Amino acid sequence: MPHLSSAIRLLLLFILSVIVLYFSSSVLIPLTFGGVLAMLLMPASRWLESKGLNRGLSSFVSLLAFTLFIVALILLLRWQIGDLLKDFSKLQEQLGKLLEQVKDYVRSEFGITSRQQQQILKEQQSGGMEKAAGVAMGTIFTTLSMLVSTILVLVYVFLFLYFRAHFKNFVLRLVSATNMPIAEKVMQKASRVTQQYLSGLGMMIVMLWIMYGIGFSIVGIKGAIFFAILCGILEIVPFAGNITGTSVTVLIAFAQGGSMDMVVGVLITYAIVQFTQTYLLEPLVVGNQVNINPLFTILIIVVGEAIWGIAGMVLAIPLLGMFKVVCDHVEPLKPYGYLIGTQSAKEDKSIFKKLFGGGGDD
Repeated sequence: MPHLSSAIRLLLLFILSVIVLYFSSSVLIPLTFGGVLAMLLMPASRWLESKGLNRGLSSFVSLLAFTLFIVALILLLRWQIGDLLKDFSKLQEQLGKLLEQVKDYVRSEFGITSRQQQQILKEQQSGGMEKAAGVAMGTIFTTLSMLVSTILVLVYVFLFLYFRAHFKNFVLRLVSATNMPIAEKVMQKASRVTQQYLSGLGMMIVMLWIMYGIGFSIVGIKGAIFFAILCGILEIVPFAGNITGTSVTVLIAFAQGGSMDMVVGVLITYAIVQFTQTYLLEPLVVGNQVNINPLFTILIIVVGEAIWGIAGMVLAIPLLGMFKVVCDHVEPLKPYGYLIGTQSAKEDKSIFKKLFGGGGDD
């Protein structure tokens, strides 16, 4: 009965946490992004402090360098989009031809005539002016909301970096004197896990840019750099991101009038890059920092998307990694840390082990 009672309390705590996370998303998402990015920038801030800068200036410089990198990336994407828009009329023409081919296929396979298809489209587009106005207003509000959230995230990052010692001391005051060493160890390890995961993910994305850029250039995709950067950035969203980026690239290859050889080339590039990423880049660059069971990796991404949308998918893995660190050091939670973790934190990650090794204990 005591075990049943503790399980019920844990279940109720989980349900309550999900409710709070869902209804407080507008507040918690920017705050969480700020905390995670502050952990990423903490080594740079400490390095600047070791060079003689005070904490406020080192925090500001670290944040400024990160912001300038993001702005440079956006400008590069904008430049690439500008080149693509120069041939927008040709792109529209190719998309029109592709749409006609789709209509012909629907007519031949399902017996729906072109007139019937047109009627269906007209019915769906009824009240077009009102819908267009609604979409325009929604776009404006979404853009303003993103701008406000971005500013909030930057402010949170600076404040987390500047007051990190204050927050650390606050956590230590919550535990007893005997548990202070464990609490300090948990905070250091959780921060280190997040730093290693995010920095490794960043390095892997840069490598993906290079590989996709080379592959798409060889295939002949116009704007290869843009689509390489797009596919790499979407890697931030696990599983769904790279498939989405490649699907968009395939569609654009069709729209650019590319032959089937070009489309096959895009798919071959995707397959080669994914193989390299899975069996070389992830083990060598990202490594096994979060040490999470693949089942719970997928599960936490699905739960994150259900609660916080795309932001939840991005934040899911680092947050679960930090939660696992807590579970591994708190005695009542150790079974849960074992459950969501892999069988061995030191398992061989070489390509030969992955390809030809066994699957572990039964």
